[in-house]
Amino acid sequence: MNAMTNPSLLSRIDSPADLRRLSRAELKALAVELRQYVLQSVSKTGGHLSSNLGTVELTIALHYVFDTPNDRLVWDVGHQTYAHKILTGRRERMHTLRQLNGISGFPHRDESEYDTFGTAHSSTSISAALGMALAAKIKGEQRKAVAIIGDGAMSAGMAFEAMNNAGVSHGGLHADMLVVLNDNDMSISPPVGALNKYLARLMSGKFYATAREGAKSVLKNAPPLFELARRFEEHAKGMIVPGTIFEELGFNYVGPIDGHDLDSLIPTLENLRDLPGAQFLHVVTKKGYGYKLAEADPVNYHGPGKFDPAVGLVKPATTPKQTFTQVFGQWLCDMAEADPKLVGITPAMREGSGMVEFHQRFPQRCHDVGIAEQHAVTFAAGLACEGLKPVLAIYSTFLQRGYDQLIHDVAIQNLPVTFALDRAGLVGADGATHAGAYDIAYLRCIPNLGLIAPADENECRMALSTAHRRDHPVAVRYPRGAGAGVEVRRTLDELPWGRGEVRRRGERIAILAFGTLLYPALAAAERLNATVANMRFIKPLDGELLIELARTHEAIVSVEEGCVMGGAGSAVMEALHAVGIVTPVLSLGLPDAFIEHGDPAKLLAMNGLDADGIATSIAARFGARPALVRVKT
Repeated sequence: MNAMTNPSLLSRIDSPADLRRLSRAELKALAVELRQYVLQSVSKTGGHLSSNLGTVELTIALHYVFDTPNDRLVWDVGHQTYAHKILTGRRERMHTLRQLNGISGFPHRDESEYDTFGTAHSSTSISAALGMALAAKIKGEQRKAVAIIGDGAMSAGMAFEAMNNAGVSHGGLHADMLVVLNDNDMSISPPVGALNKYLARLMSGKFYATAREGAKSVLKNAPPLFELARRFEEHAKGMIVPGTIFEELGFNYVGPIDGHDLDSLIPTLENLRDLPGAQFLHVVTKKGYGYKLAEADPVNYHGPGKFDPAVGLVKPATTPKQTFTQVFGQWLCDMAEADPKLVGITPAMREGSGMVEFHQRFPQRCHDVGIAEQHAVTFAAGLACEGLKPVLAIYSTFLQRGYDQLIHDVAIQNLPVTFALDRAGLVGADGATHAGAYDIAYLRCIPNLGLIAPADENECRMALSTAHRRDHPVAVRYPRGAGAGVEVRRTLDELPWGRGEVRRRGERIAILAFGTLLYPALAAAERLNATVANMRFIKPLDGELLIELARTHEAIVSVEEGCVMGGAGSAVMEALHAVGIVTPVLSLGLPDAFIEHGDPAKLLAMNGLDADGIATSIAARFGARPALVRVKT
C-alpha cells in the first residue's frame, strides 16, 4: 500500500486530538504509515530525512500523551519535526516543504499553533521550555512544557546553562517540565534491553516517586541517614544509567528506553507527565529507522535532495561544478601540507564545511568541538596564543553565536585566526535562520579584523591563503553551492592586501561589487555601459580605487549579498564622507527583513540582486537607459 495515496489511518489524523482516539495497536500501524509518508514526501521535495525517520514513534507518543497545543512541545534543533507537522494539520502541504511560500523545514510560530517556539539553531529548547513552564506557573495555568533535544545539541553549553537553572527554585516556583534527550548515536547510553525498560517505567511511576519523597521527609530528621540514602540512590542509578549528572542538576532522570517502542514510550511519558518538577527522559533512537539505506548511511541521508526511495541516492550523471565548500576543503589540505602550524576547527560541521579529507589526512590537527561555537572561537584563540595558525570553518549564521568570543578573545588580542565563513548570503531552503545575511555588518565594525569577499572559486582559494598568512584575524566569506565555474589553480597564491580591481570600464556609473554578485553586476553593466570594480576586500576597503572611481563617475552603486544596513555599501559611504567626496551612492543588498526559504536564484531576483534587478534599480535611480534585451546570466 502506498501511504502517500491511501493512508488508511493517517488520512484520519488532522490534529493530535484525532491521534488520541486511536488504540495502542492502531498507533503502531500509524507509525508505519507515517514513516512511509515522511520518506515519500522528502524524496519528492528534498529535506532532512535520517533524523525525521528516527523520531516517528517519539512524535506519536508525545502528541498522544500530552495535551498539545495546550501543553508545549519545543523541538531542538527542529529539523526532525516533519512527523510533527504531518500530525498537526499540515499533511497536505508537505509537497511545499522548504519551497517558496511553502511550509518551513523547521518549527515556525507563524505556521501553526503547535509550533510553540521557532527553532533551527541548536540547544535552545530547554531554555525556551523553562520560560514557558514558569510562565504557566506565574499565570496560574495548568500546562506542561516539553523540550525534545538531540544528543548532539546537548554538547552545547547553553543546554547545560538552562538545566542548571531549571532544577532550582525560582522565587518559590518550580518548573513542571520534561526534557527528552533523543540519543540517536548510542554515544552516551548503555545497551537498551528489558532491564532498562523495566527500571525506566519503575523510576517514572508514582509509587517510586511517592516512596522517594516520603523517605526524604523521614530521613531529613536524621541527616547522616539521609545522606547515606541519597548516595545509595545516586550510585544505584549510576550503575545502571548515565543519569548522575542530570540528577545533580536537579532533574529526576529516567531511562534510557527504546525510542521506537511505543509500549515503553507511552506509559513512561504518562508517568512523567503526572510528576511535578523537572523531569528528564533519555530515549535511544536510530537515525534513518525503517529505511535500510538511511540506517546504513545516515550522514548522506541527513539532508538529501530529490531521489527515488526504491533506488536510493545516486551520483549525478554529469559532474557538478565545484562548490565553494569543496574549494575550502582542498585548500585546507594543501595549506596544511605547506604549513605544519595550521590547525582546523569546526563546531560539529565537519561534513558541511568540507573537512572530511582534512580529518582523514591530518587527524591530530583537526578538531570537531561539537555544537559549541563559543568554545570553538576561544579554543582557536588559545591555539593562536601558542604560535599555531587556527582555521575555524563555521557557517556565517553560526558565528553569530560566538560573537562575544570573537571580539573579546580574538580581536582584542589581535590573534591570527582565520574564519572561513561558509553559507554567506542567502541559503535557499533552510531560510532565515540559516541565511548569512549579517556577517558583513557585524564583522566590519571590529578593530583588527580583516574581511574578504571573493568573487569566484579561484579567488576564494587565494583569499584563504591571504587570510592564513596575516598576523591578525581575517574572515573570508563565501556562499553555499557553486559559483561562476572559474577554474581553481592549485597554487597558494595570495591577493594583494586591501586591493580591488576594475573588471569593466564604462561611463557615468561605477558598480562596486562585493563577492559573487560581481557576475550579475558585470551582466547588468553590459546593458548600462557601466564600470564594474571587483572590490574583494570589505575591510580594509580599497580607498584609493574608490576615490578614483568616485571622481571619474557621476554615481557609485554598491552590490552585496548581505544586509544593506551596516553593510559594504555603508562602508563605501563612510569612506567617501571621510575624505569629503559628495557623490550619489546607491546601496543594493538584502532589505531590512528576514528572507524566508525558497530557491536561491528566485530569492535573489525577488530582492533585486540578479542582473535584471541590478540594472533596473540603477536605471530607476540614475535615469540610465538599459537595453531592451534581457540579460542572460
